[in-house]
Amino acid sequence: MKDIVDINCDMGEAFGRWRIGDTQDSLLISHISSANIATGFHAGDPNLIDETVALAAAHGVGIGAHPGYNDLQGFGRRKIVGSSKELVNDIIYQVGALREFARRYSVPVQHVKPHGALYMEMAVNPDFAQLFVQYMRIVSPNAFVFCMGGSATHKAALDAGQPVVREFYADRDYDDSGSIVFTRDAGRPDPMVLAQKVLRACQEGKVRTVTGNDIDIEFESICFHSDTLGALDIVLSMRELLIGAGIRIVPVSQILGH
Repeated sequence: MKDIVDINCDMGEAFGRWRIGDTQDSLLISHISSANIATGFHAGDPNLIDETVALAAAHGVGIGAHPGYNDLQGFGRRKIVGSSKELVNDIIYQVGALREFARRYSVPVQHVKPHGALYMEMAVNPDFAQLFVQYMRIVSPNAFVFCMGGSATHKAALDAGQPVVREFYADRDYDDSGSIVFTRDAGRPDPMVLAQKVLRACQEGKVRTVTGNDIDIEFESICFHSDTLGALDIVLSMRELLIGAGIRIVPVSQILGH
């Protein structure tokens, strides 16, 4: 039974005049505790990064870099084949951009969370995960790596002593291995169904898979996506059930003490 948890959300996922999803970040920001800010490759641009960092800083929300594949057209959800060194260099470039905007507003980079297909590639690619964690140990030894529990990313962070946060996905399904199942154009989910799923995970440490089985799940942070239709209703429903059950919502840095 958890009595404290982080809620993280992907933010700044637009580019110029192009927008995705049906909810403005400004409506979500006061209901979350950690923000994963797009850093320009799958979404985001300098003006939007600046705006989103300022918004998060003003609300006391933990700031994280959300680097992705260099794939604006595909929103970073298409795999791009490259060496582990090439992919990590892309991450370094993007985290550096976010870090400078964070410095502008005198806030730290709390965490780094790869986006979309890049996140999933790192989860199953030990060489990539290890090289990424080596970079984190050098430049951000106190920043958290956000990942799936049991993934190659999780193992690399644990082995290297890098602070790590396991996520539970409110608006994604799970398979029996504990991996998330991505469905394109999943429509508008029922916010209360997702909130009840989250509350059960917090209270029982269980989640129902797509095959109807219950599996154990361990996590420190709950993720939902700003581009999921009805994102505001989703986070409001989650907060209602969690707070009603006596579960506090705070940035993960306050949970794990970094």
